[in-house]
Amino acid sequence: MSFLPSLPRRTNLTDVMKAFPLAWEPMLDFHDVVLRGESPLSIGERELIAAYVSALNQCHFCYNAHRVYAESYGYAPEVCPALIDDLASAPIDDRLRPVLAYAGKLTLNPAQVTEADIAAILAAGWDERAVADANKVTALFNYMNRVILGMGVDDFEDYYGRRLAAVREQPVEQRRAANTADIGSQHYRKFGVQLGLVAA
Repeated sequence: MSFLPSLPRRTNLTDVMKAFPLAWEPMLDFHDVVLRGESPLSIGERELIAAYVSALNQCHFCYNAHRVYAESYGYAPEVCPALIDDLASAPIDDRLRPVLAYAGKLTLNPAQVTEADIAAILAAGWDERAVADANKVTALFNYMNRVILGMGVDDFEDYYGRRLAAVREQPVEQRRAANTADIGSQHYRKFGVQLGLVAA
C-alpha cells in the first residue's frame, strides 16, 4: 500500500521511479554493471544474493522479482525458499555458502563482519574480486529494499507468480546458458528507456 497520497493505492516500483525520477538513470546503470557485468560470480549467483538479501529484509517485492531472475538463470524452484529456511542445508554449491553467509551478515549485522567472514570466502576458492562483487550486490539490495519498503511498494505476488510459472516452462539448459549470453547486457537501462527515465 502506498505511503504517499500522490501514488496509486497499489504502488509499483515503476510508479515511484516515474514520480521521483532524480538519480534513477545512474542507479539503473549501476544495476547493469553489478548484476550483468563481468564477474567471478555468475549472473544467477548474483541474482540469488539479491533474492536472499531481500528475503532477510522482508522486502517481498524484491524477493519475488529476483527469485524470478535467479530461476531465469538456472536455479531450481526449491532453492530460494530453502535458503530462507536454512542456509547451511540449502541445495546450493558449497562454494557459494560463505558468500551468502557474508551477504546475510552484512545485511543484518554489518558492524559484526570480520576478516574471518572474508577468509571463508577466499578459502572456498573465490578471489578478492568475488568478495567485492558480492559486497556490491548486497549493498545495492539493502538500498533498493529500503526504497521499496519505505515507499509502500506492493509485493505483486500475483504478477511474479505468473512470471515464475512462465520461467519454469523454459528448458533449464537454456536458462543456464543465459549466464554467459547476458554478460554485458543493459537490461536495467532498457527498462529505464521504456519508462521514459533514460534517453534511448
